[in-house]
Amino acid sequence: MSYFEIKRLQEEHLAQYDVEEFLFKMIKAEYGYGFVPEYHQDIIDLEKYYLHPERNNFFLAIDPHTEKVIGTLGIRAYDKDFPLFKNIYNSQNTASIWRVFVEKSWRRNKVASTLVHCAEDFCQRRDYEKVYLHTHKTVTGSLDFWVSIGYLVVSDTENHLKTVHMEKKLGNNISVSDANEAIVTNKIKM
Repeated sequence: MSYFEIKRLQEEHLAQYDVEEFLFKMIKAEYGYGFVPEYHQDIIDLEKYYLHPERNNFFLAIDPHTEKVIGTLGIRAYDKDFPLFKNIYNSQNTASIWRVFVEKSWRRNKVASTLVHCAEDFCQRRDYEKVYLHTHKTVTGSLDFWVSIGYLVVSDTENHLKTVHMEKKLGNNISVSDANEAIVTNKIKM
């Protein structure tokens, strides 16, 4: 297994690691398009969406040898207005996961699962009861990954983006051996 660090995004990291460039590079690679204003407001204003709200966060996985970002994951209080989830999710009890990306050369090295464990721990400490996310069946391995770590499909939209909405109830859902392995194997800076 390769060694990497997990860091909570700080203002100085924005330029140091060129987080925005990494995110748009990954979006282009996975989805085939660049900046779309209605989809990417959080990326061009990471401070507003992830740094300043107390119950939000953004994690970076860093290759310590190159000092480059190799993975990301954002946490926000649920802030969407999908009619389907009107009386199910809210900003008080539901966190939402955003911008989970791992550099292709680092996949299958527990980068994504370590980011998710850190995010779930953060959410539990912020008194969220569940975590919402949506993924796309067009992203190879994405749906299988989320199911493998305990996320349940709550709606398969079958739309043109092949969007799948998922959730996970928080509690004692992180196995001690998985969490310990992630902490021992990877240097986590929280």
